[in-house]
Amino acid sequence: MSKSKVYFTKNITPESVIKIYEALGVELPGKVGVKVHSGEVGNQNFIKPQFWKPMIDKVKGTIIECNTAYEGKRNTSEAHWETMKLHGWTDVAKVDIMDEEGEIELPIKNGKRIKTNYVGNHLKNYDSILVLSHFKGHPMGGFGGALKNISIGIASSYGKTYIHGVGKPEDFWTSDHDSFLEAMADAAKSVVEYFKGNMAFINVMCNMSVDCDCCAVAADPKIGDIGILASLDPIALDQACVDLVYKSEDEGKSHLIERMESKNGIHTVEAAADLGFGSREYELIKL
Repeated sequence: MSKSKVYFTKNITPESVIKIYEALGVELPGKVGVKVHSGEVGNQNFIKPQFWKPMIDKVKGTIIECNTAYEGKRNTSEAHWETMKLHGWTDVAKVDIMDEEGEIELPIKNGKRIKTNYVGNHLKNYDSILVLSHFKGHPMGGFGGALKNISIGIASSYGKTYIHGVGKPEDFWTSDHDSFLEAMADAAKSVVEYFKGNMAFINVMCNMSVDCDCCAVAADPKIGDIGILASLDPIALDQACVDLVYKSEDEGKSHLIERMESKNGIHTVEAAADLGFGSREYELIKL
């Protein structure tokens, strides 16, 4: 498989997001869903709506999210809508909580751990997806980037428990850890295949706490901001972000690396590459 192109800029601005998207040379067709992380109430690190607004406007996109599967302010549609309004998402674009009316099943061909992915029912209303991810640590996944955003992020509330439980929702908190990471890769594969190449991915490496934006109480970042990356390959994109953390000269990187390694975060990327919907081999193109 040839190397995937990953574009990189150190400038973290709304204008740079548009510039790096344009470097991808794609025109997302039809109705565009823009996957973001809405941020748990109380979280200080999530990327705010106004930062993303110019990019969302450019693709005439609808912000898409799904409900969570744990206690908080996003675990029901009613609570999630309140959070969307509180955080200002409804001020910048149309918002769609995709599992508000249930879910649909996406088949996973040759999945490592699961054969079905349960995603928000409204996913079927979109022709293409722009995935805007905040790269940072994660208490369970080690880190969260593009792969997590299209697996856990696009899964319905039930689908999230299904992935976490590796096909057994009742094992949500107790499943074998590496099997969970592989199930995330399986779910990501189903979404990529569903859209048949009509996807683009942007990761912003700022506010990189060891904790996810899903944490109401999150640790403050110890590592400095790195930049923005974009690719048509989510596997190459996440690999490039991980590599940049290791290459960073910031001593604070040790906290994020410890989180990634303690949860074997790279295994999601390994499993995804093994499933063949992208490559860990990439060419980093600096803008």
